[in-house]
Order: sequence, then C-alpha cells, then structure tokens
Amino acid sequence: MAVVNSSEIQGIWRALSEATTTPGWRTIDLLKAGTCQLKVARHSPSNEEAVLIGFATTKIPIASRLPKGQGFRMARANLRGALDSHQWLAIIRQPSGSQDLFAAVACDLARLISHSDNIPESQIYQHLLARVRGWQEFMRRGQDGLSGEAEQGLVGELVLILKSIEQGVMPFSIIDAWRGPQKGLHDFLFATGSIEVKSTIATEGFPVSITSLDQLDDSQSSPLYLFGVRLEVTNAGMNLPSFVNTLRAIINTDASTSKKFESSLVDAGYFDIHEDFYVRHFSVSEIKIMLVDSDFPRLTSANVPAEVKWAKYQLDISAATIKTEPLAYILRTLGVY
Repeated sequence: MAVVNSSEIQGIWRALSEATTTPGWRTIDLLKAGTCQLKVARHSPSNEEAVLIGFATTKIPIASRLPKGQGFRMARANLRGALDSHQWLAIIRQPSGSQDLFAAVACDLARLISHSDNIPESQIYQHLLARVRGWQEFMRRGQDGLSGEAEQGLVGELVLILKSIEQGVMPFSIIDAWRGPQKGLHDFLFATGSIEVKSTIATEGFPVSITSLDQLDDSQSSPLYLFGVRLEVTNAGMNLPSFVNTLRAIINTDASTSKKFESSLVDAGYFDIHEDFYVRHFSVSEIKIMLVDSDFPRLTSANVPAEVKWAKYQLDISAATIKTEPLAYILRTLGVY
C-alpha cells in the first residue's frame, strides 16, 4: 500500500483522540512489511500521539537502552490479546515536540518499513534505530538544511563512494573510511593513505578551495590523493537526495554499513526532512585524481613563513602539470582492494 502523508497521519491521531481514562493503547493499522507491522496510536490516559512498530522475532530492550533525545521518546509497548505474538516498539511524542515534525518522523519511518519486505527483521530494527537517532540529532541541532557549498561538497564525496563501489570496492570499506562528515583532516582515511575530495561547478578552469595549511600536507598521511570532481548543474542530473537514496539502495541489506552511512549523513548535516530544499541536479562532467607530493602546487606549514599560521586559498588544478591517475589504480595503491 502507498504510505500516507504527514497530514493523513495527523488525521488518524485526531480520529483516535477520544478522551478516556482507561489505560492502554488505541491503534489503527497502517502497514505491514514481511513480519513487521506499523500502527498509528494514542496512549491513555495521557492521550499521547505515537507510532507502534511490531516485530515477530526481534526483542525490544528496556527503555533505558533505547535512544533518547528531544521531541519524542521510545519505550516498549504492551498490546493485549492476539497481538502479544509481536514485540512492540513505541515512539511517543513528548509535549515539547512539534506535532507537525513528529508526523514527518512517522511518515519517514513508515517509508523505511514499507521498503523492507525482503530484509531480515534484525536489520530492519537496526535501520530503524539509526533513523530514529538521526531524527533526534536533527531536533537537537535544529538544522535548516545544508548551504549550497556544503551540498555540493557532500555530493562530491558521495560520487567518490559510488565510483569506488562501481570499481568493485566493498561498500563497507569505502564508507568506513569516510571522514568528511566528522570534519576529519582528509575526507577519506585508509590504513595506508588518504583521499581529499574537492568539487567545483565552475565551467572555466578547475578551481577548488583549500581550507587550511594542513589539508594538502602529505606528511600527516601518505600517500595523499586529491580527487577533483567537476559537477554540472543540469536537469538531467541527480539531486542530493537521489545520490543518498542510490547508495541506500546499494547497501540496504548490510545492517552495519547502513548504520555507519546513516550516522555519517547526520554528522554531515543531511536530514531527509530537507530533501525538498535540494533542487539542484548535478551530473559528473570530469574527474581529476592527483598525487599530492613535493611536486604538487600547495601551501603547507613547511613552505610558508613561520609567521603564517593559517590560510585558505583557491587552487586551479587544471593549470597543474601533475599526472592524473585512474581511480582503480588509486584504490589499489591505498589497499582498498
């Protein structure tokens, strides 16, 4: 069945809002996917809005071991009668939380479960907890969406992940190495080196922004490669949510990789609630990968006056006479496969 929208979710809560002093849950079935079920609910006598997710085999931990955050809380729910064959996870709006935003959370979780027909319950549960943590972090941080520059930068990093997987790299290997969202020194850190990703939408030259004297300093991680990706803004391309969802589809059956990926998206400031904000569509028009060494044009602490403690500059890598390398060679050099 088609997943209902936010307004319809709120309409169901209104239909369940009859005042009663009898303790317990009032529910309306929303969807089933495999052995999982989802219900829209209210709890009496507090009359709290909630979403209940039932699992046939997964054991729900006590509330103290479930994710905590602003806007809503999580607990085990006890449903009587024949429904006792399922373990029920309750996600309950707190009085301080916006009902509109909580309805968006409910819709997002419903979409997640509706797309999980062929996934083991244990993995659905892990995906669900990762998504809940993401929403809780969103409510804590109060993000308004990524800036245009950050959006472009995240697309560039996702392009490298997708291109690496196309080359045969295991998804977990490249996503586990992803450090950009955590503001690491380099965007991808491997046991034997690093990759720094830079993206541009410029049509003249290949300008990239270098944000510190350390960013292209290979003395801290060697070998260091610069992965430059030129993006063209075009209706034929993909927007940021499309890049995200393409990767989600690839890693959907791997719980540990999905958990790592979703956590990194949150760290990067990407939340699904903002997907309508990202209207630009990008196509990859050019990729240049270069070894950053003593011959590479750059500013580092070792080659500027000692009085210069920090610098941000723009580098045109189209003017560099450095040999470009294919991605497969770089990945083998870094021991990724």
